[in-house]
Amino acid sequence: MMDNRLGDGFQRKENRTSLAISRVTQSQIVLVPYFFSAIQPRGQINTMEVTSSYLPSLQKYVGYLEGIYARCRLTNNGPLACELAARLEDYLGVRNLILVSNGSAALELAYHALDISGSVVTTPFSFPASSSVPAWNGIDPSFADIDPHTWNIDPDQIESAIRSDTTAISPVHVYGNPVDDVRVSAIARRHGLRVIYDAAHCFGTRKAGRSILDQGDASAISFHATKTFHTIEGGAVIFRDDAICERARRMINFGFDAVTGDIVDLGTNLKMSEVHAAMGLAVLDDVDYILSHRRHLLALYMHKLGDYVQCQRIDAEVTNGGGYMPIALADTATCERVYQHLGNLGIATRRYFHPSLDTTVPYARFGTTRYSRDIADRVLCLPLHTKLSPNDVETVCTAVLAGIRDTAPRLVSLAGIV
Repeated sequence: MMDNRLGDGFQRKENRTSLAISRVTQSQIVLVPYFFSAIQPRGQINTMEVTSSYLPSLQKYVGYLEGIYARCRLTNNGPLACELAARLEDYLGVRNLILVSNGSAALELAYHALDISGSVVTTPFSFPASSSVPAWNGIDPSFADIDPHTWNIDPDQIESAIRSDTTAISPVHVYGNPVDDVRVSAIARRHGLRVIYDAAHCFGTRKAGRSILDQGDASAISFHATKTFHTIEGGAVIFRDDAICERARRMINFGFDAVTGDIVDLGTNLKMSEVHAAMGLAVLDDVDYILSHRRHLLALYMHKLGDYVQCQRIDAEVTNGGGYMPIALADTATCERVYQHLGNLGIATRRYFHPSLDTTVPYARFGTTRYSRDIADRVLCLPLHTKLSPNDVETVCTAVLAGIRDTAPRLVSLAGIV
């Protein structure tokens, strides 16, 4: 069966690391690269990007821009933003969707609208935003380890990470693999906690035929340029409660009441512009093709590599959103060798998410994990986007197997666990 996954990426060609984060290793502090870009070995030129933004018909996009010029309305919940929000609610099968300026803003809005304070239980196996957003707003992340099979936060580890000041749980649907919402919700009810899902990778992900974006008290999604669906920069929050949703609508516009114009809440500027909404409308027309193409490539990857690498365990009821093709190699040395080998062939890959956030100086004090560190040290994301052909996937798979060499054809183990 096809493995399902989703994620985001950054199209970069620079021959450099994009960010250096201090890493804590056995009481020593060393600098390691955080591979949120497609880092290419020195002297090599990419011929195959790890990700590439989907660009819709220029004529269609310009048509939307001409309407913006004619109306001379660029922002402040303009007609295109309203149209996009309504169409997304219909397409995703959700309600109470609020568009915002980016994915991090989506998380921030959820935290403020739900009055989260103190600490939040989350995972270190994620992009920094999952922890930096709460920490930036004075809320401590409290790390729970991941399940070594699903790579999501392990429900069995959540309660041990709950502190006396914890007010929420914020699981990440890693690469679009849905978290066990039934178990997370039960824990939240038992402890009186809110649930905010980081669903940055989850456009198009469904379970048992339903969108997973209506789970929890809120789900925050990213519409960054390299997501399956994008608005160049942007994001959205889906709220369960109508009253909280209305409060959030005020918060994205400095706390103004939309009817009276009175300032009735704290707030800031998180609104999506008309120009970004225009891109979203143009992309949304093509999103069925985008999802179909990426899912087809994922199926090819799994057919070629499934017996040689470790992949996430995905529930049979899940339909993926086609965002990522992550694999975990047998060990760090094999991962680095495959990464280097593909780079030498001009095939860009990313060690995403590496390192585990609990090994970095800004976040080391929020807990330590075993499996998050293990998977982070072995994970590699392969090229996946609409510019790739099936022949390109064949080329990547051949290169991966050549890079593995002495580890193929045996299945990798979970660091001796299995």
